This record gives sequence, structure tokens and C-alpha cells, in this order.
Amino acid sequence: MVLSEQQRVELGRIAQSRSLPAGYVFRARLILMLADGASYSSIKQRLRTTAPTISRWKRRFVAHGLDGLDTAHPGQKPSVLTARLRARILAATRKPPADGSTHWSCRKLAAALNVTKDAVHRVWQEAGLKPHRLERYMASNDPDFETKAADIIGLYLNPPEHAAVFCIDEKTAIQALDRLDPVLPLSPGRIERHGFEYYRHGTLSLYAALETATGRVLGKTTARHTSQDFVAFLEELVARCPARRQIHIILDNLSAHKTRLVHEFLENNPRVQFHFTPTYSSWLNQVELWFGKIERDLIARGVFTSVPYMARKIKRYIRAYSTNAKPIQWKYSDPKRRIRSNEFTATGH
Repeated sequence: MVLSEQQRVELGRIAQSRSLPAGYVFRARLILMLADGASYSSIKQRLRTTAPTISRWKRRFVAHGLDGLDTAHPGQKPSVLTARLRARILAATRKPPADGSTHWSCRKLAAALNVTKDAVHRVWQEAGLKPHRLERYMASNDPDFETKAADIIGLYLNPPEHAAVFCIDEKTAIQALDRLDPVLPLSPGRIERHGFEYYRHGTLSLYAALETATGRVLGKTTARHTSQDFVAFLEELVARCPARRQIHIILDNLSAHKTRLVHEFLENNPRVQFHFTPTYSSWLNQVELWFGKIERDLIARGVFTSVPYMARKIKRYIRAYSTNAKPIQWKYSDPKRRIRSNEFTATGH
């Protein structure tokens, strides 16, 4: 193979390049070795290639010169998402897979419909479909849902003048879990790690009253969650409020909230008024948001060597939280769904 001076210079530049594609550099070296009289066997050994490959690129260089060393891969034709294809993908997505699994993945649906996974992904993204996601809900069966919900939302938005509004609930059976293996602390490149095995020291219950106007929390830990414990917590709450001040309490329908002892407490404290949330509607109670916060901040990852130690940690957290507390910015996202806006005059707030 005979090369012109210009071809040899250009091929030498390509063969020594570190920025060009590796395949292009390989082919330039192959042609230079052929021009220098190297045998096929020596080229195969040095470049780790095969005789058909050497012959193919030799023919292409002889026919087209340096242009023959370029690769021309047409690639795939761009897929066009027609309205019919979109409808087909969307219809198939809403049907369960035939293999018995609960939902589709991009690749599984693409294989079933003989389309690309990118086409499925684009259609899902455009339609806002996420088959891998799951949300749970609880529908209230309370026939007085609208009335009770409007009463509670009225207390949040327009509480009675000079009255105190509290959201009360109990977090029961909090476990004092102690890890059997030492905790490996957070470090660069490694998250905090806890041993899998644990020792359960016991449980306690936490009563909490969140004042909606300030966001401050009054908490009390008990060994159990009985009606007597609940009444004792209410008496402690009433004692902290100024005399003659009306107290409105939002709470759920737990049986311990409706016992004879509770009715006697209400008779002896006429300034206290209960407002029960509808059934299966604990989300209307703001203290549930605070319970979620203490669960994330303290309980879920806490290591407690005893029940009293856990109780002290909870009380310390409550004191620190109440020092910088702010009212919860609570919002009902869709009033038209089940609660119609009537300025909340039904309850007189």
C-alpha cells in the first residue's frame, strides 16, 4: 500500500491523538502498519484484531482514502408518538399485567406492546402516571362529617375571642429500644448506621396538647393510656389556663375520651368544651402533625437505655420545641370536595 506524503502526515497525526475516538485512531494505525509492509499476523498481534477487519478497512481506504476510515452509523429512526400510540400505552397502563404482578414498569410495558421504553416513559410523564407509586387513604363514614369538620376548621380560622383552643391526642405504646451493637456515627461518605438487633426495655404513652394560637405543646408521659390518665392530663391543662377563660379542645373519638370519668370532668369544668373530629379523620387534628415531627426527630432513631430515660428525653424535646414554637400553618387543600365554604357560621365561631 502506497501513501502520499499528505496522507502519511494526516494518518500519523490521527494515530497519535488522545482526543479522537479510539476506533478512528485504531484504523489510522492499521493503515500505517500496512503501508510500512507489516504482515497481517503482526498487525493482528499488535492491534489485537482479526484478518477480516484488516481487509475491510484496507479496501475502504483504497476506495475512499481518509474518508473511508469514518464510520457512518444511521442509528435508529426517531420514534413518533402518535395519538393512537399514546392511547394504546395509556389504555394498557390501566390494566394489570398478565404475569400477575401488581403494576407495570417502563420496560415490562414496552416489551408487552413492542415499543421502546422511552416512548412509554414519555407518555407516562406527559400524563402524570407513576405506576410504581402508591398512596393510601381512609374515607370517613361519619354522616356528620361536614358539620364536624367545619366546626374544627372554624376554631382554627376564627376562634372565639379570649378563648384557648387546644388539640389533644395520645401517642401510645412508644417503645424504649436500645441497640445491642454500638451506633456507628455519621462520617464523610457514610451515613449513620444502627445495628439490626435491639433490646426492648418497655413502653410508655405520651399525652400532648398543642395550643393552636401559639404552637406550644404541653406533654405528659404515662405508663398506660387509661381514662384516669386522660382526665388527670385534662386537669393539669385546665390548671395552667387563666380562670374564667373558655377552653375548646379538639380530639378524636377514642373510647377513653367518652367515659363516665370524662363526663364528670366536663360537668365540673363547664368552661371546657370538646370538639370531636369525624371518624377516620385524624388529619383534622393539628397535634397529629406534631406527633409526626417528634417521631422523626427523636423516637424513630432514638436509642433509649430505659423507659425513664426515654421519658426524660421526650420532656426535654417538648421544652425545647415550645421555647421556639410557632402556630402551624394548616390548610385544607380542597374545600369544594366535602366542605362548602359558609364563613364557618354554623358553629358560631
